[in-house]
Amino acid sequence: MSAPRRAARRGRDRRAEVLMPAPGRPRFAGADAPGVAVVGGGIAGLAAAVLLAERGARVTLYEREESLGGRLGGHRTRLADGSSVTMSRGFHAFFRQYYNLRGLLRRTDPGLDRLRPLPDYPLQHSSGLRDSFARVPRTPPFSALGFVALSPAFGWRDLAALDARAALPLLDVRVPEVYERFDSLGAAAFLDRVRFPEAAHHLAFEVFSRSFFADPRELSAAELLLMFHIYFLGSAEGLLFDVPDEPFPQALWEPLGDYLRRLGARVRTGTPVRALQPEAEGTVAVRTDTAVHRHDAAVLALDPGALRETVAASTGLGTPAWREDVAALRTAPPFLVSRLWLDRPLRADRPGFLGTSGYGGLDNISVLDRYEGEAARWAARTGGSVVELHAYAVAAGADRSEVQARLRAELSRVYPEAGRARIVDARHEWRADCPFFPVGSHSRRPTVTTPHPRVTLAGDAIRCDLPVALMERAATTGFLAAGALLARWGVRGQVLWTVPRAGRSAVLRALGARGRG
Repeated sequence: MSAPRRAARRGRDRRAEVLMPAPGRPRFAGADAPGVAVVGGGIAGLAAAVLLAERGARVTLYEREESLGGRLGGHRTRLADGSSVTMSRGFHAFFRQYYNLRGLLRRTDPGLDRLRPLPDYPLQHSSGLRDSFARVPRTPPFSALGFVALSPAFGWRDLAALDARAALPLLDVRVPEVYERFDSLGAAAFLDRVRFPEAAHHLAFEVFSRSFFADPRELSAAELLLMFHIYFLGSAEGLLFDVPDEPFPQALWEPLGDYLRRLGARVRTGTPVRALQPEAEGTVAVRTDTAVHRHDAAVLALDPGALRETVAASTGLGTPAWREDVAALRTAPPFLVSRLWLDRPLRADRPGFLGTSGYGGLDNISVLDRYEGEAARWAARTGGSVVELHAYAVAAGADRSEVQARLRAELSRVYPEAGRARIVDARHEWRADCPFFPVGSHSRRPTVTTPHPRVTLAGDAIRCDLPVALMERAATTGFLAAGALLARWGVRGQVLWTVPRAGRSAVLRALGARGRG
């Protein structure tokens, strides 16, 4: 691959790091190609299946839902006005730091033409404070200085009031050292220790921590520091991001499913896997509702709850200690995605995405017709608008109807014109299947490799000692899980990219080292 091509694939940050796979032959010869089961058709499973199929393995992808995409999947539904539309699990930001996820998407969209940039990522607090990242420089440390200069929530006086020594670790985040030092501390407690200003705490860091579907008081401080590094001080890609220009299935997953089939993979949607068992012959038996299928190896790419259930039913898999660690995986509290089809447009200056804080549990608002083709066509045809509301970490036992009504009322506080609109139709998605990273949990989190050499794990709940998070962790572990199997057969894996694995400059690293002293 030429130098310009390599640079184009990793993004604009010249300090992004490349991780080369173990050396090996380019692919299997036809006669020796193993059969590999990939269980789970989300980002992690698709990454694993794509790499294995590209290397010539005989891949069978099992997905319990009728379509691919996992937590970024979608399904067709018919509105009260007769329109056929796609309902999904809600908004996701495709940051420019997501090198490996974007590399996966390039398999069917080399120029990433199905992604479009959003011009800003504003954050708004009910007190009236509002932050924007549109004019913040991308490259550290100018990104931090620019944020302080432009932010109404974090000014120069706040910067001077910080506990400098307590804040030094932010300057040189290293993986896995950050977990060794800060996994025993809560994210909110770390911000209190640093004397982070209250307004910025609510407006910026709470929004980021809740992207993990968790209350910042319970989230590990190590995950918060890692996010700060990935998106702010450790990367020159900036805080702006892209979004698909059509619903997730049409823009992303259906093309990847077709790509897998062209490579010879079998894609079995609507087929949940109940258990798998390593066998004495060296095979792995995969049990579905209708049959037992034997493969030479398997990748489990499941959400935490499904992984716990599958491992619990797979009595011959792993050691007792490993099985206990899988059983200890936590699932984040429930979250709600409400999508409303309104009979009138919102004001033209409303952004495509707005992060919110202090609005009764409303965490963000997306105006889909600003960027998604299907929603834009519906809005143009009807004169209306399509709005999506998110509530993360909803309290256990909360009345769902009351939460849905409260989000609708809070939307009217943020965008008063929405309160005057009639709801043509609405869909509400309640889920509780995202990983949770509470204080002190990192050491028990299962890794890509397992006690059984021909079974690997992938997903955003899986421990990965690289600076990756969320969708990028899913894609990265998918490639790593497939690569671990390929290495056993002497076949080369995937070249991976990450943001720098330590502070960007010698000066910042030296200052950060003082914080470790």
